[in-house]
Amino acid sequence: MTVPTWVWILTMALVAVFFAFDLLVLGRRPHEPSRREVSLALTGYVGAAILFGLGVLFFEGGQLAGEFFAGWLTEYSLSIDNLFIFLIIMAKFGVPRKYQQYALMVGIVMALVMRAIFILVGAAAIERWSWVFYIFGVFLIYTAVKLAKENIGHDDADDDDFQENALLKFIERRFPLTQSWDGGTKLRVVEAGKTVLTPMAIVIVALGTTDLLFALDSIPAIFGLTQEPYLVLMANVFALMGLRQLYFLLGDLLKRLVYLGIGLAVLLAFIGVKLIIHALHENNLSFINGGEPFHVWDIPIWFSLGAIVVILGVTAVASLIKSGRDARAAVRAGGDDGAPDLGEVSLLGEGHEHRAGGERGADREGRDGRDEESEGRG
Repeated sequence: MTVPTWVWILTMALVAVFFAFDLLVLGRRPHEPSRREVSLALTGYVGAAILFGLGVLFFEGGQLAGEFFAGWLTEYSLSIDNLFIFLIIMAKFGVPRKYQQYALMVGIVMALVMRAIFILVGAAAIERWSWVFYIFGVFLIYTAVKLAKENIGHDDADDDDFQENALLKFIERRFPLTQSWDGGTKLRVVEAGKTVLTPMAIVIVALGTTDLLFALDSIPAIFGLTQEPYLVLMANVFALMGLRQLYFLLGDLLKRLVYLGIGLAVLLAFIGVKLIIHALHENNLSFINGGEPFHVWDIPIWFSLGAIVVILGVTAVASLIKSGRDARAAVRAGGDDGAPDLGEVSLLGEGHEHRAGGERGADREGRDGRDEESEGRG
């Protein structure tokens, strides 16, 4: 795929204008977005990604279009895993709801810049040394095994642990900080005659650096699906553009995706195996098969795209079934101890009738008591 320089420049300019405009609007008018606002924006971003993929299909053919869609879906699914940590960061630093959009947006811009650097370095390494695919493949399989171990028999109570990284600790130790959110979206304010960093600055650094850590496995993963730097970058752009809307749209519902970690582990393992097979197919290392390529089946993109869709679909369905069963079990168990959780009741609907029936019974008892009292006075 040959992308002219002017297309690169135009693409980067459009992305920069989009993010700059969004930051300007959010900075001047911070607010908590409504569900309708979030849904419309997310629909627009997903639609833009699909249109881009169709454009690739029209101009470059089905192979590259399939690579883009596979990469986009993979990046999107891996980015959803980031939202768990984002929720914890927002809660830990007590970010007011109306400022969370701005914090997420700046953090996403930082993440996109750092990912772009990763992509350029990765593309240059792959073009020069084909054995890099071995490293990427082994790393993804290792990450998949580690992720699976962390999620099998995992206790949700551990989700509240967030460890500040070295950069955050350095900033908090070397620079004066304020705990007040009176500065809003400002990164610095003057307090008692001294310039101090605001909590917003710390939160933005936390979000950006956290996403960078997640990119360590997502970037090698997408290179396992396409080696076209332009498609890799655009898949990341479209995935991150919709991440902010997913944060507000899903919120606590993310906890219902109980098998997300296991599903992502399977996805990373599949791509890791695909990378190693591709490395064997392109092998030129003298100590492996005498430097000759292996005649193995190189997994085609249509198979990869289908596998990704199936893995994510099974993960989502299994998670919803499991969380639904757990919620119903909690409602039944709560029947003996007290009123069921309101979130579970509204989710399942079965507690509403019970609660309404109890209220009607209480009303009848109240009316009977008042009638008896009236007759007694008579």
